[in-house]
Amino acid sequence: MPPCGVIDRLFRDRRCVARFDGSVHDLFPVAIDAEEGQALRTWVVREKALRTIEVGLGYGVAALFICDGLLANGDAAARHLAIDPHQQSRFANCALQFLDDAGVLELVEHHSAESHIVLPRLLAEGHAFDLAFVDGNHRFDGVFVDLVYLDRLVRCGGIVIVDDYQLRSVSRAVAFFTANIGWAIEEVCTDAAAHHWAVLRTPRVRPLRAFDHFVDF
Repeated sequence: MPPCGVIDRLFRDRRCVARFDGSVHDLFPVAIDAEEGQALRTWVVREKALRTIEVGLGYGVAALFICDGLLANGDAAARHLAIDPHQQSRFANCALQFLDDAGVLELVEHHSAESHIVLPRLLAEGHAFDLAFVDGNHRFDGVFVDLVYLDRLVRCGGIVIVDDYQLRSVSRAVAFFTANIGWAIEEVCTDAAAHHWAVLRTPRVRPLRAFDHFVDF
């Protein structure tokens, strides 16, 4: 079944039984809604993304939309990297199950560790991405650290999409990067029932900043 078929099934059924342990899971509102998923897919296609990264795999709904966009771009080298230390313990491997059902599990590289451990390792290994989706630790310090590393991992002029933008911890973390690093807000959704989100573009040229540069945010 292609990603769109699995996506339709999940939004229709709204719950699932995990093959991993037989547990029953209500998918929403933990998973993103269809509007946000379509926006993710649209941005993947619009940017002609080849390499994408996600912090917080969860139930895998966002990953399904992202992979559907990667497939639409038509490059066999496309890959998605997902970071989630709780995939087995919290989500009973449901995301991996759905990705397998959709036939895109081979596109996804899952790292079962916290993002503040994985992201610096990816940076040290020289990885680079066209688009990032951030939906992991929603505390200010967690979001901020994720964005610090993604500022270096996402290519200049690339896209970072943050979920749960209605949370002050998230919007304030974003505010640092728009005020200090030159990120630009491309799109904001504030009318969703559960998940607001923002699309940000990293600067096409990294700004030169004095050692004591700081703009209050």
